[in-house]
Amino acid sequence: MNAIFYFIIYQISRLPLGFLYLFADFLFFMLYTIIGYRRKVIKTNLEKSFPEKSKEEIQIIHRKFYRNFCDYLVETLKTFSISQEELDKRHTYTNAEVFKEIKAEKKNLIFMAGHIFNWEWYVGTAKIMKFENSVAVYHKIKNPFWNDKINAMRGKFGTVPMDMKDVLRHIMKVPNDGNHSFLFVADQSPKQSAVHYFIDFLNQRTPVFNGFDKIARKKNMGVIYAKTEKIKRGYYHTTFIRLEPKNEQFEENEIVHQFFGHLEKTIQEHPDNWLWSHKRWKYADLEK
Repeated sequence: MNAIFYFIIYQISRLPLGFLYLFADFLFFMLYTIIGYRRKVIKTNLEKSFPEKSKEEIQIIHRKFYRNFCDYLVETLKTFSISQEELDKRHTYTNAEVFKEIKAEKKNLIFMAGHIFNWEWYVGTAKIMKFENSVAVYHKIKNPFWNDKINAMRGKFGTVPMDMKDVLRHIMKVPNDGNHSFLFVADQSPKQSAVHYFIDFLNQRTPVFNGFDKIARKKNMGVIYAKTEKIKRGYYHTTFIRLEPKNEQFEENEIVHQFFGHLEKTIQEHPDNWLWSHKRWKYADLEK
């Protein structure tokens, strides 16, 4: 049954995006108007993150989020069959020189991004980063069939998908020689058992991952933040920003604060383009 469903999904993905966006419009009508998918979670997250905004402003962001979320869903579907050529036209970049700079320093790379639409299209960045070994970090899906298919989708342009639980050990094993890059989409809530560090993010006490900070400092790796904005439907632009220490070397958790500082500014500029449906602050009241 999985194989039949995948065959259907793949054939649908071959349709032009212009046609698929008609399906996105239908999804928007269903999720926003009829079902109200995670409406309470989204509204609460927005109200707490932007206490200065009026109800009308929150409602506008709320509605636009659903539009962008539905576009993201069909764009991710399209990723199963999209070519590198089409992806390069739809996702453009600025300041890719930072990758050459880090490679020239013989440092491996940690590529930091948030769940800004459409983060799945970072699969096309291996071509411009030009690191010999590029790993995309992910959380394993329980269904083995779909785990393999989605990993194949994410790895089709040269990245190697790797489960989060394996990646830190892998980074420690490989030489820091400028031949390895690791893509983290690292803004989601840690599991309860992994909550160890909190920051102030979007006006709220926020538990965050900080394992990438520890390992980047220990291995003296280069770190970049990917700032992505939606230009128009189906088109995105990412600016790569290298994170630099205030002093000679990064202090403990300095990378965490810089990453979330950049991400917060990105969200504030285009608040409808972040994944508000995630229960991001469910462990905000836990003690350390």
